[in-house]
Amino acid sequence: MSDAHKTGLRTQFGALCYRMRRGKPEVLLITSRGSGRWIVPKGWPMDGKTPPQSAEIEAWEEAGVRGRIHPRCLGLYHYRKSVPGGDLPCVAMLYALKVQEVAADYPEAGQRKRKWLRPKKAAKLVDEPELANMIARFDPALLRA
Repeated sequence: MSDAHKTGLRTQFGALCYRMRRGKPEVLLITSRGSGRWIVPKGWPMDGKTPPQSAEIEAWEEAGVRGRIHPRCLGLYHYRKSVPGGDLPCVAMLYALKVQEVAADYPEAGQRKRKWLRPKKAAKLVDEPELANMIARFDPALLRA
């Protein structure tokens, strides 16, 4: 990895996982492995995968959910990822995933907690203001393929 890659802005792909309960959306938050903060599943680009496909894979690995990923990006948010030796400036592209299956056993099951919340409550638990804003305003009825 070159020094430019170590200091430059990095891109990740995230999933805003949601389900409908009594006609209203709930979103899924998970804890980060390091600090235990509430976040959404996200990860680095994957060779041969589109951004929405990468987000879908992260949702399975980190949150144990599968479903239908929407191809259109909901928006972007910036954050600093803690890595050995400092913080990496990152931008995450967020994609909505309608959850159809929640597994008890998944790759990072023992490393994270997960919680279903109404969007406004979930927004209050995340640290990143841009992400909180997207979660608070999230309305599945506005999704278009």
